Amino acid sequence: MIDIKFLRENPDIVRENIKKKFQDHKLVLVDEVLKLDKESRELTLMCDELRMQRNSKSKEIGGLMAKGQKEEAEKIKQEVQEINDKLAANEGKEEDLKEEIKERMMKIPNIMDKSVPIGKDDSENVENERFGEPVVPSYEIPYHADIIESLNGLDKESAGRTSGNGFYYLLGDVARLHEAMLAYARDFMINKGFTYCIPPFMIRSDVVNGVMSFEELEAMMYKIEGEDLYLIGTSEHSMIGKFKGQIVKEEELPIRLTGYSPCFRKEVGSHGLEERGLYRVHQFEKQEMIVLCKPEEQMDWYNKMWNYTVEFFRSLDVPVRTLECCSGDLADLKVKSVDVEAWSPRQQKYFEVGSCSTLGDAQARRLSIRAKGEKGNYLVATLNNTVIASPRGLIGVLENNYQEDGSVKIPEVLWSYMGGTKVLVPKK
Repeated sequence: MIDIKFLRENPDIVRENIKKKFQDHKLVLVDEVLKLDKESRELTLMCDELRMQRNSKSKEIGGLMAKGQKEEAEKIKQEVQEINDKLAANEGKEEDLKEEIKERMMKIPNIMDKSVPIGKDDSENVENERFGEPVVPSYEIPYHADIIESLNGLDKESAGRTSGNGFYYLLGDVARLHEAMLAYARDFMINKGFTYCIPPFMIRSDVVNGVMSFEELEAMMYKIEGEDLYLIGTSEHSMIGKFKGQIVKEEELPIRLTGYSPCFRKEVGSHGLEERGLYRVHQFEKQEMIVLCKPEEQMDWYNKMWNYTVEFFRSLDVPVRTLECCSGDLADLKVKSVDVEAWSPRQQKYFEVGSCSTLGDAQARRLSIRAKGEKGNYLVATLNNTVIASPRGLIGVLENNYQEDGSVKIPEVLWSYMGGTKVLVPKK
């Protein structure tokens, strides 16, 4: 959510930003907010004037009573009551206007960074850089579900009976490899100076509304029936929500957390769920990182964070590339975002395994997260980035370490997490 003062002083910039995101249907919101804001400020002045009148007359009553002029004092009391009634009515209107303004402001997209490429959708995202050689071996790489099944590591049929489509059982060595990657991701980020965090896996609606746009909410979140609680789609939401309504000391910045959590997503949309595989599912596990920092430091942290994910996957022998999200693919709260994509030797193309974003002060404004500095309090910048989301990350490791005999090499950095196991041998 942008600052209403910025919108008031720069409506054309806000309109141009909306157009660059190809959301012309939201242009009307700018004029509606300006109109409501004008009414709200006029009403605030009127309320202030009424309060001044009430205070003045209240003092007058005291003077009259001291002089024994009770009849005159009673007349003034009646006038004060009339002022109170009018003030109460206006304060009610004032609150209604503020709520209408907030509702519209939360739908207006954040101002993008000037470097964001302009494009209508994800088909126009821009490749930035490749890391590692994308190899296509001379032998065929099976579909990832077939690799896992050959290792006796997957049971979607039973999960279908217990939970339905979009769920799965991971078993044996594959389940251990899945957890080994997450444990390694935890230690990798701790070694980068981040504090490890296991957050709540459910959050209230005020936190949900603070960390994501309405469009994302509808497409992603599961609500707990009868309670003001949602299952998290990423630990970022809980970790950012930890600071809701807080004023942190400037010397504590940057705050760096890396969080583990299961994640739950509806996966509503045209892409649908995978019938056999694990690329798009309702439940997965994730190691995430967040940073709260001074606004002027956000781009430095943005570049550090996506580089951490690149370094992490390269240590697993997985080639990756970075893909800059264009304006039409950028979620409304984000200032700038880049996807990290892993190479799939089977498909001979890259697929998303992580995403790094800076949101400026949008989340901090919604959640009232401030820092206390020498010149007063100010909104912090918030950033988030995926270390690894598995089983999607697991797919990248399996495909890129698959051998012609059907075995899978374990990346060296995971040997200690796998009890010394260096190769997974097919059982089927």
